[in-house]
Amino acid sequence: MRWLSFERNGKATFGIVTGDGVVDVGAMAPGFADLKAAIAADALAGLAAQAAGKAADLPLAGLTYLPVIPNPTKILCAGLNYRDHQAETGRGGEPYPTIFTRFAAAQVAHGQAMWRPKESANLDFEGEIALIVGKGGRRIAKEDWLSHVAGFAPYNDGSVRDWQRHTSQFTPGKNYARTGGFGPWMMTPDEVGDTNAMDLTTRLNGEVVQHATSAQMVFSFADLMAYCSTFIDLEPGDVLVTGTPGGVGAARKPPLWMKAGDTVEVEVKPIGVLSNPIVDE
Repeated sequence: MRWLSFERNGKATFGIVTGDGVVDVGAMAPGFADLKAAIAADALAGLAAQAAGKAADLPLAGLTYLPVIPNPTKILCAGLNYRDHQAETGRGGEPYPTIFTRFAAAQVAHGQAMWRPKESANLDFEGEIALIVGKGGRRIAKEDWLSHVAGFAPYNDGSVRDWQRHTSQFTPGKNYARTGGFGPWMMTPDEVGDTNAMDLTTRLNGEVVQHATSAQMVFSFADLMAYCSTFIDLEPGDVLVTGTPGGVGAARKPPLWMKAGDTVEVEVKPIGVLSNPIVDE
């Protein structure tokens, strides 16, 4: 199933993609405030059964998307998690994942504009695969990781590089307003199939700038879930953003920064395509 969050008549809701439309599950099941609440209640399978066979309430064309999880308690991001990205940055190689945080307020949905801030022209793309936590837990064993997953989604960890590099702690450059793209939807693991075979491609104005598969991650989905759940409880709806491959704009000569008028796409097969225009703040 493909689950998404969106607005209908100015109200936030959530639903299931069916063909070229969406069934408004939030309207059908008003006891759940949002997709995160449905995940926390372990209700997705039951709600999907209730929605089976129903006609779409709205077409996807023209839909006002929200970030897949608009209100995650935590967004934990893995840095330097592909060898080619380590090579182009000259960083990484430690025996443990590099983990930093992004805040929900810095995210935008599929189709919404990512902002190039007034303070910097160094806005970079980072196509990634996001894992959405289903069942929470602490000290999750690697062999149990998949039973804790609600779904996977495309993510663009847009980075303001000079602010990221002000100090060794790069939270500011990863949290400028409206720089993180998340969407259009999440796909449940049963539909994804082989989680090592997901294909990740980033395109800027139609040109491929990054490409990798999930099998190339240095630290796997299981590694990241086990590591992060060691130091903090993971909760339903939390998001683990699993790292970007080589090809980022900062590593190119000359650098390739995103600018107003550009369109950036992150495609994760078999899930879908996240697309965002770039505008100046």
